[in-house]
Order: sequence, then structure tokens, then C-alpha cells
Amino acid sequence: MEKLVYLIFQEPDLPGSELRGALLDKVAPELRAGGARYISVNVQDEEVSAGKPIRNSDPPVRAMVSFWMQNADDRGACEETLAAQALRLVGYLVVESRPLEHEPPTGRRAPGMNQVTCISRKPGQDYDEFIQIWHGDHKTVAIETQSTVGYVRNVVARKLTADAPDWDGIVEETFPIEALTDPRVFYDASSDDALKANLDRMISSCQRFLDFGALECTPMSEYYLG
Repeated sequence: MEKLVYLIFQEPDLPGSELRGALLDKVAPELRAGGARYISVNVQDEEVSAGKPIRNSDPPVRAMVSFWMQNADDRGACEETLAAQALRLVGYLVVESRPLEHEPPTGRRAPGMNQVTCISRKPGQDYDEFIQIWHGDHKTVAIETQSTVGYVRNVVARKLTADAPDWDGIVEETFPIEALTDPRVFYDASSDDALKANLDRMISSCQRFLDFGALECTPMSEYYLG
């Protein structure tokens, strides 16, 4: 089977509840009818409105839908139903790994928030070096400096839509809901000194391999539909 990830770009002022309702009630059944399995819907809705996204796209990323298919070549019907909910839809075939496993409930909102981050390697950086840092040292840094309870890496294998940005990966990190507004919770810090130490360590690690100008980071609510 193959994993497909689609990002939905929509107006920033579109109510998240409206987008969520369309994705869960209309799109998900049509995806399943089109051959999709293990469907996950992530959407920027009112449950995560206190979060501060990092946006470099206009319109921005407002949702991510991922699923598995026996053959990505058969994605046409799924892509069509997703496109109906997007001002812009981009898709990728990815290779998934889960350095930190979590098990969201099926059919209802998962606890906490799921931070979806689209990443590209630094200009001029060798791809193998990028993967080595991301999957090696940075994995340890991310887990040790944040209150992460779930960590999914999606390495882009190829684009599925012609105008998809040149992102190299899409990261899903699950945090306690308090991390939306409290940096000490986000960075798993018991004091201001610990917060600074963890923040500095994370930034230094990211600077080794990420292009910050291409970053797109959005807190979302996660729904695993199975």
C-alpha cells in the first residue's frame, strides 16, 4: 500500500467548523468509496484557534488529509472530491515513519493538538545530509525538548499534483492542548531557564537543515477515521 498526503489551502477567515464538517461528513465517505483506507483528517478549527501558525503561503494551509491506497495511480476520484473543498490542493506520495507512536481514537477528535509542518532542506544542502540530520540528531532533540506525545515523519517520495511546492517532508507532532498557549508546556520546561535552554537547542538543530523561508506550520485538530 501507498500513503498519500493532501494539503488543503483555503481562506484564513473560512470558519474551521465549516471546513471540518465538509471533510468529515462529505469528503471522507467519498474517499472511502474511491479506495482510500486509514483516513486521517487534520483541520485548523476553533479547537486550536489559540495557536499561532507560521504561514508563507497565500492562501494558507488549513487542513491536511492523508490516507492509504493499494495503488496511488487510482487516486483520481479521491483527488477530485478533495479539490472541491480547496482553493488550492497539493498532494504528495510519502514514506511514513513514526519515531513516537500515539493512538488517536477512531471517529472522534484526538486529545491535544496536532502540529502539521511542511519542511524543505536548506538551499544547497545535500539530500542525504538533510535526511541524516532530520532522522538522526534532530529526532532526539525534538523528543527531548518538547512535550511531544506523537511524532509522524512523512518523507516526500514524489509530487502527485503539478503545482505542489518543493517540500521535502511533512511532519505531524501531537502535543497537549495547553501547548497552544503556554511555551513552557510546549517545550516541556519546568522553569524559564529550562524553556530558554530547550528553545535554543531546538532552534540550533533546525538551523542545521531547514529552509525557514519555505516553512508552513499549522496547529490542527486530528480526526482518525480508520
